[in-house]
Amino acid sequence: VQLQASGGGLVQAGGSLRLSCAASGSISSINVMGWYRQAPGKQRELVAAITSGGSTNYADSVKGRFTISRDNAVNTVFLQMNMLKPEDTAVYYCAAGARPWRWGQGTQVTVSS
Repeated sequence: VQLQASGGGLVQAGGSLRLSCAASGSISSINVMGWYRQAPGKQRELVAAITSGGSTNYADSVKGRFTISRDNAVNTVFLQMNMLKPEDTAVYYCAAGARPWRWGQGTQVTVSS
C-alpha cells in the first residue's frame, strides 16, 4: 500500500487545518495508522495514532487540539488540527504500522505567529 498525504499549508496561529492520508489499498487490516511530524533540526516524532478499533493516542503537546480519525471505507486517515501554534510548524507524515513499515511523502504545515 502507498500513502499520499495532503492538506498542509500556511495558517495563522489559532487557525485550523485538516490533513488527509489516502492509501492506495485497503487499510482495514492495518492495526495502527499514525501521523508523525519533523520540524527543522529536530527528530521525527509521533503526533497521533489510531488503531483499527478506534483507540487513539496523542502526543502531550497536541492533546485537546488535534483529532485523528480513520475511514476504512475510503482508505483514508485524517488529522484535524485546531488551535494551531507556531511550534506545530513541521513536515507531517502519515505512516502505517505501530513500527511504521510504510511512510507517506509528507505535507508541510506552517503556522505563523
